[in-house]
Amino acid sequence: MDEAYPDELIRSILQSTKTIALVGASANAARPSYGVLEYLIGKGYRLFPVNPGLAGKDLCGARVYARLSDIPERINMVDVFRNSEAAAETVDEALALPQLPKVIWMQLGVRNETAAARARARGVTIIQNRCPKIEYSRLSIQRPS
Repeated sequence: MDEAYPDELIRSILQSTKTIALVGASANAARPSYGVLEYLIGKGYRLFPVNPGLAGKDLCGARVYARLSDIPERINMVDVFRNSEAAAETVDEALALPQLPKVIWMQLGVRNETAAARARARGVTIIQNRCPKIEYSRLSIQRPS
């Protein structure tokens, strides 16, 4: 299934989002998750990398957390850099947070319609098979300072 999301929806998400948990963050600068983390930080977002194996360390100046529930702030968006099957666990973890994120964004190649349906049923916007870095650039997003 090809996900067709209106540009207005993507633009609205990227303009209104302030805090992003990036699940599946890597310390390897050659990995896409590292590049997206670095890029989004550079665009003014507050990023919270999530990776149990790197918890307590810093990536691109951002502290790494073991799980979403360890992040001490409300997260507007969860960016999922895990495979499609593992995305369900991340979605369920996000849905268990005391304050739901507004958006769960699954990276390129990541789709889990069952998990997406659970999130939509709770009022969370779902984006699948897209990259916020690519969309930010493609839409020439302007964020408020």
